[in-house]
Amino acid sequence: MTETNRMEPHEFWQEFFPPATFSAHGRFRTSFPANLADGRQILLPIRPLSDGKHALASLIVNQASFEVQDALAAELAARLSAFEPEIVAGLPTLGLTLAAAVARKLGHKRYVPLGTSRKFWYVEDLSVPLSSITTPGQKKRLYADPRMLPLLRNRRVVLIDDVISSGASIVAGLSLMASCGVEPVAIGAAMLQSERWRQPLFDLSAQWPARTVGVFATPMLVRAEDGTWDGGGMTRGEQTVCCFSPHSTPELIVS
Repeated sequence: MTETNRMEPHEFWQEFFPPATFSAHGRFRTSFPANLADGRQILLPIRPLSDGKHALASLIVNQASFEVQDALAAELAARLSAFEPEIVAGLPTLGLTLAAAVARKLGHKRYVPLGTSRKFWYVEDLSVPLSSITTPGQKKRLYADPRMLPLLRNRRVVLIDDVISSGASIVAGLSLMASCGVEPVAIGAAMLQSERWRQPLFDLSAQWPARTVGVFATPMLVRAEDGTWDGGGMTRGEQTVCCFSPHSTPELIVS
């Protein structure tokens, strides 16, 4: 089993560790080390799924330290800058923290927050159903404030969430953008969680997986016979997520 630091629940997402502090190979018990492009590592708690056979590494970005939030936003902004974004739209709830920070890093004066709370001036035509892996039993709708449409239309929009996992939330966001008459130039997230999101985005349009940018990626973990979690031996290059030019063939960045 690969040993990682034992941490209390409230201690996760508070600091980065030097490169190669932890191995990403082997099996894990309570935490998984993810790598940033510069080699720094962040420990993520492991969350078992309901089937008992699989688990995911978790990131709750609004519980992260300001240092971690700032670094993730800076890296994501750097990767998204190739798409020359003019405005950032953020998905609720956790994506709003990251979207606002990325907008600042890009030098923008503001961003457009999407929401799940219906204000009395909202219209149903600018809403879509919403679900996510962290709130699977909740029935919500995702809304765009109609007063914000001039900020989105005919502009280079990037759509940001904190984590892309099943793809349900980001597909809802893209569907809402389409209802607004907007096609984002790119999608951004701090973490791409497993590979499950690729097919739903591809089904929506073949362009979207190639226009999805993350700071780091984590695998679907599989329970081993001894109760630990097997990460499948992701290499550092595989964890360092693709950054795609809007004008070229996708290319994997290997640090």
